[in-house]
Amino acid sequence: MIGCHQAPRCDTRRGVVSESRLQDVFIGIAGLIGAGKTTLAKALGAHLDLPVYFEPITDNEYLEDFYRDTARYAFSTQIYLLNRRFQQHQEIIWRGGGAVQDRTIYEDAVFARTLVDQGLMEERDYRTYLQLFKHMSNFMCRPNMIVYLDLTPEVSMSRIAQRGRAMESGVSLEYLTALHRRYDEFIHDISRTIPVIRVPWDDFKDAEETAVRIEHEYFEGHFLREVAWRPTKS
Repeated sequence: MIGCHQAPRCDTRRGVVSESRLQDVFIGIAGLIGAGKTTLAKALGAHLDLPVYFEPITDNEYLEDFYRDTARYAFSTQIYLLNRRFQQHQEIIWRGGGAVQDRTIYEDAVFARTLVDQGLMEERDYRTYLQLFKHMSNFMCRPNMIVYLDLTPEVSMSRIAQRGRAMESGVSLEYLTALHRRYDEFIHDISRTIPVIRVPWDDFKDAEETAVRIEHEYFEGHFLREVAWRPTKS
């Protein structure tokens, strides 16, 4: 599992962030396919007046081939995504101030490892991927926090079906279950070095209210935080 112990802290680290707003904070949104990361990222960006960086989907020239023939295109797709997310990551750091990123660069290893587990990527390709990430990490600053939208594989499967992207029609419950297991390990690992706020997301919550709760929870403690509340909006 990829950690982030090698990456330097950004100047926007927790100790110098205003206690009233998170306008200088780099926030990563994590979660399974179809979780609702983009919706929450937009709400957080609007609530905190932060730019939002979206996952590269519409302009991903490998994605359709990946879903059509996963074993053949797994490695090239993972390298493409690693490159694009590194580009986003560096843009966030170099422009200064805070940002919200729809899926972090650290999560790509969750998908890569799951592909290896299912025999869809060779171990040697995965080792090459990890080595490349390790070299990139020397030039990366960690996010100030990761918000993990925690939902079951079954709910993820249902939401994938609801949004109806043709290329995702072959995603199996078995794959999502394996991915969810790897996500649990990833969150446990990365929360040692980056504060993680875990939000139960089987039932959608009001995005604006969730943004307010995340802002509050960030200042309450380090490491893994569980967010639980009774939403006041339907």
